[in-house]
Amino acid sequence: MHSIVINIGNTNIRFGLFNNDNCEISWILNTKPYRTSDELQMQFMMMYQTHKIDAANIEKIIIGSVVPQLTYDVSRAIQKIHNQKPIVVDRTTPSGVQPKSKQMGTDIYANLVAAHHLYPADKKKIIFDFGTALTASCINESGETLGVIIAPGIITALNSLIHDTAQLPEIELVKPKHVLGLDTVSCMQSGMVYGYLGMVEGFVDRINDEVEDDCFVIATGGVSHVYKPLTDKIQIADRLHTLKGLYYLGKDL
Repeated sequence: MHSIVINIGNTNIRFGLFNNDNCEISWILNTKPYRTSDELQMQFMMMYQTHKIDAANIEKIIIGSVVPQLTYDVSRAIQKIHNQKPIVVDRTTPSGVQPKSKQMGTDIYANLVAAHHLYPADKKKIIFDFGTALTASCINESGETLGVIIAPGIITALNSLIHDTAQLPEIELVKPKHVLGLDTVSCMQSGMVYGYLGMVEGFVDRINDEVEDDCFVIATGGVSHVYKPLTDKIQIADRLHTLKGLYYLGKDL
């Protein structure tokens, strides 16, 4: 079965083409500036052409979103392309995970679902999502949510730093050669990379202490690949992790 899975975030919309449980192709569109459903339809069709996707061969479309207005417009655009209503999943969609909160975002719920499906059943799991916000969510062996942490995202913090200072430039988020920098760019890179790395490692240690376990740690989101090579506290980095969780949520609906 071929499915399109769509994760609507505050900054990006990520698409995945699934062939059964395997995500074969993925691509991203920026959610800003705001676009109408007609504009979105044209963009989606262009992406389909680029990736040689025939809409007639797609049997299911699954959408997860944290942006209500975009949910409606994306759903309308997708329905026009495929002549079928997409399945919209959220924290109320049944799964083997107990969200335990009526305020949990769909993306965090999907992250927990993917971790529960894909990774060691005999260990508690922590999922770091390096998105507009940096979130850390924890789940136990039976699928019970143990809790969530939300902090400002790396790019969010970096943009704020650049916007609110007169002389700090835009930078590429990469590991600097040294922790202590001698020019503005390397100083900022060190602050963003090693500062957030220290936060992530600190969260892992504190969560492990609180749940009295050595949790299996997964990283996802746009800049997760920057942090995975810098620490042994993250076991897996997978940018498609949230998409996979949405797929599992909508798979049997």
